[in-house]
Amino acid sequence: MTFGASIKSCFSKFVTYQGRASRSEFWWFFLFNCLTCGLGGICSLPYTAALIRRYHDTGHSGWWFFCPIMNIIFPFYKSQEGDNKWGPQPE
Repeated sequence: MTFGASIKSCFSKFVTYQGRASRSEFWWFFLFNCLTCGLGGICSLPYTAALIRRYHDTGHSGWWFFCPIMNIIFPFYKSQEGDNKWGPQPE
């Protein structure tokens, strides 16, 4: 996913906590968020939704969001191949 497509996708799904977000979608949006809001802006609603969808992409529950250490580790995990219980594999 490209930088622009990631930003568009995350803002169009800013309150969508279902589905999956690819690793590239999450990291491009993370970069955009840091450039525009600084590191203090990572608590924004679109970022939170993207992070939870990223948990789903790795095959884990979004409830892991409440464990701060895991918020640092999980975005680096590889995507789960194929469909999982949170939806089809993102492109």
